Amino acid sequence: MRFATYKIHGQKSWGAIIERDGGHYVNDLSSQWPTMKDAIAANALGTIQIGTQPTVPLEQVTLLPPVDQPEKILCIGVNYANRNAEYKDGSDTPSKPSVFIRFPDSFTGHNQPLVRPPESHQLDYEGEIVVVIGKPGRRIKQEDAYQHIAGLTVMNEGTLRDWVRHAKFNVTQGKNFMHSGAIGPWLVSSDEFGVSDYENMHITTRVNGELRQDDSTANMMFPIAYIIEYLSIFCELKPGDLIATGTPNGAGARFDPPIFLKPGDIVEVEVAGVGTLRNGVIDEEIK
Repeated sequence: MRFATYKIHGQKSWGAIIERDGGHYVNDLSSQWPTMKDAIAANALGTIQIGTQPTVPLEQVTLLPPVDQPEKILCIGVNYANRNAEYKDGSDTPSKPSVFIRFPDSFTGHNQPLVRPPESHQLDYEGEIVVVIGKPGRRIKQEDAYQHIAGLTVMNEGTLRDWVRHAKFNVTQGKNFMHSGAIGPWLVSSDEFGVSDYENMHITTRVNGELRQDDSTANMMFPIAYIIEYLSIFCELKPGDLIATGTPNGAGARFDPPIFLKPGDIVEVEVAGVGTLRNGVIDEEIK
């Protein structure tokens, strides 16, 4: 089932997305749990009973990142095998994943614009599959990892390329400009996926309709189950935490010359079985 966090008439809410009479509607669930994160913590997504009357047409709401204010957004860098080769630095395949953190306000929702700041015109796209943690845990074994997933969503992990190179061991600055990335359009609950889905899930990224990224989780150097095991060693994974699992090759920085995003561009990240995240690009208005 698909679940979304949204805003309507200036009020934030969340609910299930259902199809009815050829249209899509949001069935509000905030009377049962205040936020989706609360429902995830209650392990309720797989048991929710949807009423027969939808509350509002989907096109009348503004979709927000599905999980409101996650405690942690953990991101895996350079996780697809051909992405490591794409760097052309002669480095060996890494034995452990690269990990960094993003802040919630560095993202916007589906159909909302990515914001290019005046400090850099090197805004780049990175299509990613995002794991949403349901069951909390420390030192989770790989064989138990999928039991800790509440669902999946999609990310455009927008990056300011020059700002990730300001220091030798540091990418935080270039990964956290306000609304430089996006998450959405919704969360698809884990009961929709089997082991084979997690291990061979197709992801593509298009810019203005042109295919830029095209790969599968089968090519990850560190599969989803391993990532959950590794991260849970040093921190407790909690309900609503997000794990961005890495982007395939084909980001704009790897073209010669690089092709960065500019105002008016449209970026679409599609993940099979989850959905398509769509965002335009605008320049930040300085007040």
